[in-house]
Amino acid sequence: MKKYSDMTREELLSEKEILEKKYAKKKALGLKLDISRGKPCPEQLALSLPMLDLINSETENFKAENGFDIRNYGAVEGIPECRRLFGEILDAPMENVIVTGNSSLNLFYDLIAHAVCHGLPGGNAPWSECKNRKLLCPAPGYDRHFAVGELFGFELITVPINSDGPDMDTVDELIKDPDVKGIICVPKYSNPQGISYSEKIVEHFADLSPAAADFRIFWDNAYVVHHLDFDGEKDEIPSLLRLAEKNGKGNMVYMLGSTSKITFPTAGLAAVASSEENIADFRRVLSFQNIGPDKINQMRHVLFFRNLEGVLKHMRKQSEIIRPKFETVLTVLKAKLSKAGIAEWNSPKGGYFVSAELLDGTAKRTVALCKEAGLVITGAGAVYPYGKDPRDSVLRIAPTFAPVSELPEAMEIFCISAKLAAIEKLLK
Repeated sequence: MKKYSDMTREELLSEKEILEKKYAKKKALGLKLDISRGKPCPEQLALSLPMLDLINSETENFKAENGFDIRNYGAVEGIPECRRLFGEILDAPMENVIVTGNSSLNLFYDLIAHAVCHGLPGGNAPWSECKNRKLLCPAPGYDRHFAVGELFGFELITVPINSDGPDMDTVDELIKDPDVKGIICVPKYSNPQGISYSEKIVEHFADLSPAAADFRIFWDNAYVVHHLDFDGEKDEIPSLLRLAEKNGKGNMVYMLGSTSKITFPTAGLAAVASSEENIADFRRVLSFQNIGPDKINQMRHVLFFRNLEGVLKHMRKQSEIIRPKFETVLTVLKAKLSKAGIAEWNSPKGGYFVSAELLDGTAKRTVALCKEAGLVITGAGAVYPYGKDPRDSVLRIAPTFAPVSELPEAMEIFCISAKLAAIEKLLK
């Protein structure tokens, strides 16, 4: 089969006719398929159900290791054993960790709100006084990160991402502007490309010299233990906080993480690790906002996992559930799109997404065709600031929630739609 770009107009029209018949058959099935959001499936959630039985009305000891009664107010920073657990997960000293909430996105929002309203250590004023405040956004990236920045009035500036992480020459140039207040990164198995930053890139981040004294790196390590194959290739990245501390720049870093995709998205835990000064500052703010986090839930997690080894054992079980889903998605993409030459995609070693880069100018049309045939996928442009993909080409596929039995049909529809959109574009 020829690549579409090498076909004559007549050949393209013939191929379009064949695809339209296939598309009509799929549409006639009346399917309702969804690969739009990176949610754990019911089988993944079931793995954590035993955690709910670890603390109940018959529990005799409600004391943390420091003697604190976990049923009561207080301990804004979290109980020590849970701070230690997150210290292991994020590779940070437990003293530099605060545990709260249930999502790293929530923590990112709180930190941005704090900076805008009150300012941060090293700065001279709240970020709200910087009328032209800017946030760097490596993209493709996480749409909800961008939405938070936009909500708080930042100008969102796209930073290109290479195979080993953000283009650091671009970052170095942009941070010369004192109005650039921060950058938001997903450094491991990134959303949506599944890229993990190289050691060289992490080291570069740890030694940035921004013009703004209160510049911050928001390092959302949401997929830090989310390997797809625990017996095969896995990505590991060094601790940004430890590297930055060695350079005397620990205040520049907020490392974030959560158990939202480890235990229960609605009842997980989130943590931030940072410098001693930043942690003291954020703890002070939290003491006004919250008299104390859900320490009973923190203890559940500690009793369930014990340590990082326990977390990794749990995540191995999750990988056995979702790895076949990723394999199905990648197998169909290769079988149906590779010869057409209209798409490229990542083969992630972890995380929650597959990112497909289609022919320029066809992503929106592909989404529309998918929807009409009964398949919901994340909207075109969502992985860029302001929802605007400059090339209208990148689409995010989320395999985890759908039953593996539905994914071949879903991906067939995706591939037929992408081909039809490409032919329509080439025939113009």
